Amino acid sequence: MQTRSGNIVDILNQHIFYGTITYTDKRILSVASVESTPRKGEPYIMPGFVDAHVHVESSLLVPSEFAKMAVVHGTVATISDPHEIANVCGMEGVQFMIQNGKTVPFKFHFGAPSCVPATTFETAGDEITVQDVDALLQHPDIFYLSEMMNFPGVLNHDEAVMQKIALAKKYGKPVDGHAPGLRSKDAARYIAAGISTDHECFTLEEAEDKLQLGMKILIREGSAAKNFDALIPLLHHHADHMMFCSDDKHPDSLLEGHINQLYVRAIQYGIDPWKALRAACVNPVLHYNMQVGLLRPNDAADFIVVNNLQECNVLETVINGETVAQNGESLISTTPATPINRFECNPLTTEQLRINADNQPALPVIGALNGQLITEKLSVTPRIENGCYVADTKNDILKIAVINRYHPAPPAVAFIKNFDLKHGAMASSVAHDSHNLVVVGTSDEDMCRAVNLLIENRGGLSAVDATSEHVLPLPVAGLMSHQEGYKVAATYTTLDQFVKNKLGSTLTAPFMTLSFMALLVIPHLKLSDQGLFDGDQFKLL
Repeated sequence: MQTRSGNIVDILNQHIFYGTITYTDKRILSVASVESTPRKGEPYIMPGFVDAHVHVESSLLVPSEFAKMAVVHGTVATISDPHEIANVCGMEGVQFMIQNGKTVPFKFHFGAPSCVPATTFETAGDEITVQDVDALLQHPDIFYLSEMMNFPGVLNHDEAVMQKIALAKKYGKPVDGHAPGLRSKDAARYIAAGISTDHECFTLEEAEDKLQLGMKILIREGSAAKNFDALIPLLHHHADHMMFCSDDKHPDSLLEGHINQLYVRAIQYGIDPWKALRAACVNPVLHYNMQVGLLRPNDAADFIVVNNLQECNVLETVINGETVAQNGESLISTTPATPINRFECNPLTTEQLRINADNQPALPVIGALNGQLITEKLSVTPRIENGCYVADTKNDILKIAVINRYHPAPPAVAFIKNFDLKHGAMASSVAHDSHNLVVVGTSDEDMCRAVNLLIENRGGLSAVDATSEHVLPLPVAGLMSHQEGYKVAATYTTLDQFVKNKLGSTLTAPFMTLSFMALLVIPHLKLSDQGLFDGDQFKLL
């Protein structure tokens, strides 16, 4: 039995008092008040932070290493969608995430992927069927049906989509949403199907509409998609129906902070601390029926100790009564992980990337947007050289290709604007949602070198210029490293800086942005291994 004294933050009753918590290695036995008000100079004890929607795979770390870094920032639990690895390895991938997560003292709450493959317009490595979803939702480690990205399927009552939603209702588990830009009657129909959350709102007006229709809104601030500034005003009036999430967070960002950063920013914005705490710590626990304590007798002994509620510097993180981080250092050890993967493709050649010029007045060109997952649908005439369309660095029109990594096939090739590379190329086997290989570059030769580095390593991130090559191997499904998290973060930071400082990219997170250029379920124009895809018409061009 252990005790901990300090200023206890009772978020549910909006009360702070000086007291003592008595707990065992699992449960809180009592919360005793010593003084009815906070004691000056004493630390604050409060429930831990929860990321209400995250794809752990996007950290490039296996769950155990993600946890090792997250606990330093006061995160005790996540709502984790294993959708990414499921697209590569199916049910085997979901089981890998669950089992690896259990090797550390951290509370991963995984969901049953609802859309694998995400669409029929791309090649994925596996499938999660209705029968698989049924089996997963009966699993005690599966807490919800993951984001229903196929919103056209919901609106058109697709049989498989509706069966998956019905199964979640049958087992009493929430259904997560994904409906960027959906408004008015269509949003009402989507929500009426039983979908309870959305993390894809990028305007205040869209989020307000969905809140009025009874949906809970997640404020997302990840490495690529950043919606905090647009949505934070809603927390003034809708605190009971909002949560914070990262969605996709690269290791360099995780090194700096997590949900704690969003809480502090909310306070600085002028949000009432109780409302910010509710979104950061309480609402996910209640909505998903999480196995996470909220500082009540008989709750799990999960809490964090911070210096105050304004700066919120995390001094200690406790999960199930075990101290897992203290004074900025993680106490979680690295555990070995055996990679699983699916990777079968041939080396890329420059001939496969050539596009013969056909004198069209203009071609559809993807317009990448910094800090957003959505893209623009541009119409541009690329530069012509020796009878072929080629990259035009002067006007920032670069070539992009997606290569099927599950079996040999010709690449899909198009053009993209706003990556601003001056020379060289960058490539990734993290390419949402099917995780084929995606590459952007200034020349066919450099693009081939970047892609072939990935093929040699059976997945990863790479960048090349005329004199150097850099690669971060990701042997776990081509999505994650099985190395120590801080080492991966350092390697990623070096690679990121090379792309910005040497190749010239002006994007905040170029690799994260690149990974979403194949994400068909986010408008407006994307590229799959089968060709250019119009997200508004939901069809290949």
